[in-house]
Amino acid sequence: MVVGLLLDKYERQRGNVSTKYIEIDPAFVEKTILEISAFGAVGETGISRTVYSSEWVGATDYYADACAAAGLEVHRDAVGNVWGRLRGSTNEKSVASGSHIDSQTPGGRYDGTLGALAALIALKALKEQFGTPRRTIEAVAFCEEESSRFPNANYWGSRAVTGRISPEDPERVIAFSGETIAQAMRDVGLDPARIPEARRDDIGSFVELHIEQGPILEQAGLPVAIVDAITGIRHYRGEIRGVQNHAGAFPMDIRHDPLAGFAEIASGMINTAHRIGRPAVTTIGRVVVEPNFPGIIPAKVGFTIDARHPDPQVRDRLYAMHEGLMHEVAARRGLEIDWEVMLDHKPSPSDPAIVSTLQRVAAEQGVPFMTMASGAGHDSQQMAAIADVAMIFVRSKDGRSHTPDEFSSIEDIVAGVRVLAAGLHALAY
Repeated sequence: MVVGLLLDKYERQRGNVSTKYIEIDPAFVEKTILEISAFGAVGETGISRTVYSSEWVGATDYYADACAAAGLEVHRDAVGNVWGRLRGSTNEKSVASGSHIDSQTPGGRYDGTLGALAALIALKALKEQFGTPRRTIEAVAFCEEESSRFPNANYWGSRAVTGRISPEDPERVIAFSGETIAQAMRDVGLDPARIPEARRDDIGSFVELHIEQGPILEQAGLPVAIVDAITGIRHYRGEIRGVQNHAGAFPMDIRHDPLAGFAEIASGMINTAHRIGRPAVTTIGRVVVEPNFPGIIPAKVGFTIDARHPDPQVRDRLYAMHEGLMHEVAARRGLEIDWEVMLDHKPSPSDPAIVSTLQRVAAEQGVPFMTMASGAGHDSQQMAAIADVAMIFVRSKDGRSHTPDEFSSIEDIVAGVRVLAAGLHALAY
């Protein structure tokens, strides 16, 4: 039997630390997920809820009302992040938890939104079962993380909280449909000039619950993971140029074929990540061939690269091997190549003390878990600039995410929320 199930239902002493068994109501969890999913619903299970849209406004209003109903103090900051506060008895820096409330177009019900709801549900349970904490605890629904309306918004909500939005950004962040994020803010009653007011310096710890978005927990047969690092991510945009010619009349040995060079580069990069092994990943997500006709040796190939690893040294080696391969293939085949780095997020290790706390409380709550790195980026990477951070993952069915098909069972979600609540209890009570 799992060790946590042998605990007394209400309390066990571990040294000088009182560990509580925390009750999470599955019916309330399911009700909350289904109700907020109505805002931006697409089909039976999809969600399309971009930042500052009418669907987003409805979801943030719902979240604010739910926080108030749970007995929390509600505050909306200058970019539209919604905060629910359970005030503590001391003036120590607060403990916060949450995630983003926007979605892919369409995405599913769980990506981001589950973390915001989990924080709210955890705070509700802690208030009801344990009363006033020593440290203030806050639940947050960040306004944006997906960049699904504004491709360069780049964690708009958590960047505002950490003071990383520059004065020029509101007019430089442009939607796919052409409007600025400044105008979108004004359309929902927010003033871009007040963005600096969202900055916080009073948060000491941040714990984000999120669906895994991958298959590792399911393969391991476990409901929950404690995340010890968030991966580093680099996006490249490159172009290889050769000489356009006739596909039949021009001999193979004297061609300067950019598509042949790209094929070698793409295969080599993917095999490099495969040889390094988990959690290294490399993806070629977009390829544009010109002129793209059956009987023509192309003139040029444009492409993107997404390369990731959570270990800083291995990440640097992965990037160096990719760049070295591009240089070598282009030189050997007589091609011109160049690239630019479009995005470069460093790995973000979790705070070891919070990881240890979450591991301990998971065992004490009777929740089987593993420890792993995150292969996706999250708001926690931004929050690490002002607070000690860690994450909790909940199992994703078939590893699916960024699709209406993403799904996590209520049983697994309750297990994750119980670990979150117990972790917040250990940090704040």
